Amino acid sequence: MNELSYRIEQDLIGPREIPVDAYFGIHTLRAAENFSISRQMVHPELIKAVAVVKQAAAETNMALGNLDPVIGNAIFQAAAEVAEGRFADQFIIDALQGGAGTSTNMNVNEVIANRAIEILGGTKGDYSLVHPLNHVNMSQSTNDVYPTALRIASIRLLTHLSQACATLQGVLQEKEAQFAGVLKVGRTEMQDAVPVTLGQEFSAWAEAIARDRWRLYKVEERLRQVNLGGTAVGTGLNAERKYIYSVIERLRSLTGLGLARNENMIDGTQNADVFVEVSGLVKACAASLAKIAGDLRLLSSGPRAGLGEIRLPDLQAGSSIMPGKVNPVIPEMITQAAYQAMAQDLAITLAVQAGQLELNAFLPLITANLLPAMETLGKAMNVMAERCIRGIEAMPEQCLAHLHNSVGMITVITPHVGYDVAAELAKTALKTGLSVRTVILQAELFTEEELDQLLRPEVVTRPGIAGKRKDKTI
Repeated sequence: MNELSYRIEQDLIGPREIPVDAYFGIHTLRAAENFSISRQMVHPELIKAVAVVKQAAAETNMALGNLDPVIGNAIFQAAAEVAEGRFADQFIIDALQGGAGTSTNMNVNEVIANRAIEILGGTKGDYSLVHPLNHVNMSQSTNDVYPTALRIASIRLLTHLSQACATLQGVLQEKEAQFAGVLKVGRTEMQDAVPVTLGQEFSAWAEAIARDRWRLYKVEERLRQVNLGGTAVGTGLNAERKYIYSVIERLRSLTGLGLARNENMIDGTQNADVFVEVSGLVKACAASLAKIAGDLRLLSSGPRAGLGEIRLPDLQAGSSIMPGKVNPVIPEMITQAAYQAMAQDLAITLAVQAGQLELNAFLPLITANLLPAMETLGKAMNVMAERCIRGIEAMPEQCLAHLHNSVGMITVITPHVGYDVAAELAKTALKTGLSVRTVILQAELFTEEELDQLLRPEVVTRPGIAGKRKDKTI
């Protein structure tokens, strides 16, 4: 590259060459060089949220007469473009960065400043027109901008995650109704238990996801309290009192979220415990998903040498050496996404407790784990709903065969013959290899018709003692 491909920018450390067409500046370049370690960039939802904060600040400063409207309107337009996702290639800093997010804030400041300069007809890098700090960052500090933006980004992704829960819950409930009459053996501790319907198993999964959906919906309330206006440590130094109250209103209007000023700005600046709470609920959702995925893998195992009680959709060939093999790839994917979210929760917990005095320097680590966890889990649930759950087929004959061969079925007749007799019947079935149904009929304790009445799905899968026989309860 020749020298005309660069512009020179200066900071307190010294001059640097910046690519002439770059919207980022010297602070961003130094950060990119210092923190190029994880190959994970700052999450785009955080960048968009920071840009919205810059919009609110520009509007407020203009309204208070602190910012020239020509400059302010150019900043507002540039920030709006960034908030829409433009210039994504200009945010080049690694997600894991020192400085409590200062590098991310500076990256956004520089991109907005240079785009505003461009809007005004200037040349990138001519900060006499629009300055990244004096103008774009007016009345702000990284320490109130970054936590506020992280809350906004978290709320937005929580909304998507909650919607994904709703979709998955709905598909599970459809299967609950579809499989309501499929009688099968229940299992506890991987051993035969009393009968259930396949629909009841799906209903339990749907209920678990419904709880996750509700918990995620409720935790948004704690994220709405923002410390914007608190500047460096929460005292509001260098921000006018009118600005502090007005900027929240403008941010609320721009985002459409019910944001409110944190009554204790120092608390909002130094403490990040809300993110542990949010992450914990994301982890709880991940645990539910991992459990459901594990159940699906078990119930679909085989198809001939396993349980084989359900059939998952065939999505792709499962082996490079075994023709005809199809693997439960979606439950496997869900399990990995869930485990990842659980691991990310630990990183978030460690980062939150590591805050010191008036600031938590490890907010970038929280961001780098919380936002991807919510995004990944939401996408995984949508795939699970559409490419796995919706296409599941029941195998009723296999379900019934397992039930008739299960010693768990003997529990149905225990109230009528006594525990000891029932235990002997179970022992005989296990010893001879005969089905439980055959052993019961051979003992002449019930006729086939009576046994059929006892084993109706609507009888054995509800509270109470199954049926009546002549003058006896059966």
